Amino acid sequence: MPHDSTRQVLPPHPDPLPMPLVDNHAHLDLVRDDVPTLGVAAAVAAAGAVGVDRIVQIGCDLASAEISVRLAHQHPELVAGVALHPNEAPRLAAQGALAAAYARIAELAADPRVRVVGESGLDYFRTGPQGREVQHESFRWHIELAKRLDKPLQIHDRDSHEQVLAVLDDCGAPRRVVLHCFSGDVNFARECLERGFYLSFAGPITFKNNHGLRDALAVTPLDRLLLETDAPYLTPHPWRGAGNSPYLLATTARTAAAVLGVAVAHLCEAVSATSEDLYGPW
Repeated sequence: MPHDSTRQVLPPHPDPLPMPLVDNHAHLDLVRDDVPTLGVAAAVAAAGAVGVDRIVQIGCDLASAEISVRLAHQHPELVAGVALHPNEAPRLAAQGALAAAYARIAELAADPRVRVVGESGLDYFRTGPQGREVQHESFRWHIELAKRLDKPLQIHDRDSHEQVLAVLDDCGAPRRVVLHCFSGDVNFARECLERGFYLSFAGPITFKNNHGLRDALAVTPLDRLLLETDAPYLTPHPWRGAGNSPYLLATTARTAAAVLGVAVAHLCEAVSATSEDLYGPW
């Protein structure tokens, strides 16, 4: 891992990819206090310079959902996803504001530049037992919204693998489901793939000791595979801890290609085709 001082600078640009690639999940509107962050226009330009020419911009509270829709209209390289993050739902419920938030998310999700409902799901890491009932309610509401609009559902799943599958099985999953920032093992990957879901892998596949995650990637067919940054978080090795940005997806893509034993160009072509099958043309 680089010395802590490297966190105060932006990581260098990797070599350009041989084929265009889609970043399946990023938060370009978020600014971290601990590291430098590119502005939206600069992040889009930097990504394009290395071949990451399309980005799914995700808004996961009301403010970021509004921003994400606006950015998708301003930048042709972006399409948007909107939802209430599972950790946001208990906070809104405590304020008596959840029903109004649902109504606004539903309105935004109908916009033609919004191609994703998400990220929604369950998070048993940050929310304790007292907030889990509301998380489940919110997850079910988003599942029904995705089905009603026939848009893909991007799922946030943290320390809740089996519970996520149980809710999807009980409700009936939308036609297209993406496990954002996949974090499970081989067995969970197979359970998801058997249901026809898509798995999106991020920077942690590059971390030295993440053998289990690379094993999960290795069993994922190319036509079910997506790649993402989750920028400004989850920066790939050797820049872990620095600020992440879509241009660094080129680093993650090269690791993914090595794990799968395919050419980088073939991987980029496959991921881009799958992304456009899911979200439509940019």
